[in-house]
Amino acid sequence: GIISLISLAVLSYERCCTMTRTAEPDTTDYRKSWTGIILSWTYSLLWTVPPLFGWSSYGPEGPGITCSVNWHSKDANNASYIICLFIFCLVIPFAIIVYSYGKLLCAVRQVSSIHKGPGRGREQRILLMVVVMVVCFLLCWLPYAAVALIATFGQPGLITPAASIIPAILAKSSTVYNPIIYVFLNKQVSEMP
Repeated sequence: GIISLISLAVLSYERCCTMTRTAEPDTTDYRKSWTGIILSWTYSLLWTVPPLFGWSSYGPEGPGITCSVNWHSKDANNASYIICLFIFCLVIPFAIIVYSYGKLLCAVRQVSSIHKGPGRGREQRILLMVVVMVVCFLLCWLPYAAVALIATFGQPGLITPAASIIPAILAKSSTVYNPIIYVFLNKQVSEMP
């Protein structure tokens, strides 16, 4: 899940940099791509390893079908890890996504105000894609984050195993939605023969 969230943030930032760059991108240079992949996986690893060394722990999630962070432990050690996960693996990636797509949209608006005509349609498609991606991100991850925070900081037993199934499935299926959104809302991809 963390690699999915971080990858979405890195992709949004990379897309923003590519689209707002004035020079033509070098399509034969993969250093930026590899750097983004390595940084995504390293960042994710840094946040998934601590429970193996005693900062929180892993355990069964929901009805016991999957394994996740121990959301139900109420001690300070676990609570601090949950807060850090929430901030560094949900809030910050989401802020990067909103910033990157917002900057991209501003750049497209600026260009379309100079060049009237077909730029307006492109601006609207990009706006639609940005809104759909951000809404899907929130629909997939906010219920899971809310359930995790309620399980950690709420009354014991407030989140039943059955109630945690849907948010977990939504979060884990989020990696499927963005490629679909991008393909259907990206004119360059959808008009390919």
